[in-house]
Amino acid sequence: MNIILKLLINTIAVILLAYLLPGVTLGGNTIVSALIVAIVLALLNLFVRPILIIFTLPITIFTLGLFLLIINALIIMLADYLIDGFAVSSIWIALLFSILLSVLQSILHSIFKEPKN
Repeated sequence: MNIILKLLINTIAVILLAYLLPGVTLGGNTIVSALIVAIVLALLNLFVRPILIIFTLPITIFTLGLFLLIINALIIMLADYLIDGFAVSSIWIALLFSILLSVLQSILHSIFKEPKN
């Protein structure tokens, strides 16, 4: 149930950011496109992101972790490439999208967290 809740929260965050950021667009059915984006981003973060982090470890250490923001933007750009109904206009918009997505996810997760029994 926790995974479904996280996917729904991420879907809401993607919809809000696509509405607010001028360089991010969702095509077709907005909700379905945003859900697909949330699923693809989760899979890319699960499988591709760790590989990128390992390959870029020296530059990540040298920049004191700031290069991880670039990795996040590259993941967003990869999702743009893989999904037809999702478009990001530039790497800078992808960087802003990834930062705002992280902040918005944190806010939404704190609002909609499951009650403890």
